[in-house]
Amino acid sequence: MAQHVDARDPHDRSAALTAATNAVKGGRLVVLPTDTVYGIGCDAFDNHAVEALLRAKNRGPDMPVPVLVGSWVTVQGLVRDYTYHMRLLVEAFWPGGLSVVVHQAPSLPWNLGDTRGTVMLRMPMHPVALELLEQTGPMAVSSANISGQPPALNVEQASEQLGNNVAVYLDGGQATIGEASTIVDLSSGSPRILREGATSAEKIAKVLGMSAAQLRGQI
Repeated sequence: MAQHVDARDPHDRSAALTAATNAVKGGRLVVLPTDTVYGIGCDAFDNHAVEALLRAKNRGPDMPVPVLVGSWVTVQGLVRDYTYHMRLLVEAFWPGGLSVVVHQAPSLPWNLGDTRGTVMLRMPMHPVALELLEQTGPMAVSSANISGQPPALNVEQASEQLGNNVAVYLDGGQATIGEASTIVDLSSGSPRILREGATSAEKIAKVLGMSAAQLRGQI
């Protein structure tokens, strides 16, 4: 039976985070709030838990699971190269609604799906998510919905879709942005937007010294 815990009240947050942390460390799935939409997540290094996450969403390994981190420092140990473009974007937009696709460190033992040696990383701007990530380390996190269905913006919407596939539902209130993150691919030469979302192409292009059209691959 899934456990619902409320982290909205600071007095209850510690117990709620402990329940979610124990679930993650025990190889189970949790639903957690982020600034963009709610996520379903697990220990990024627990390959059985990642497989369970994909099953819960009715997804295959052809749609790899992104990874959320709780600090700028953490990300440097997960990537093959901490490039100039990545540093610019991390310093400008993290924590926040921007995900980056980069080459992962080759020694990592995780299996996030058919990544072809890359990983999608983000640091969310949500206090509950950041406190959880501080306790668990990097988490494999995808939007908390069945594949093809609308992403959940609160814990109730997530529970309706995912039910008892999740061990702990961590309630952090309504998602503040309500839109998925923008994804920028840094793994194949010039930066390129794969999905426009919470962070505008114009803002990203300005930081990178490019035009939005270049970033979109239009020129």
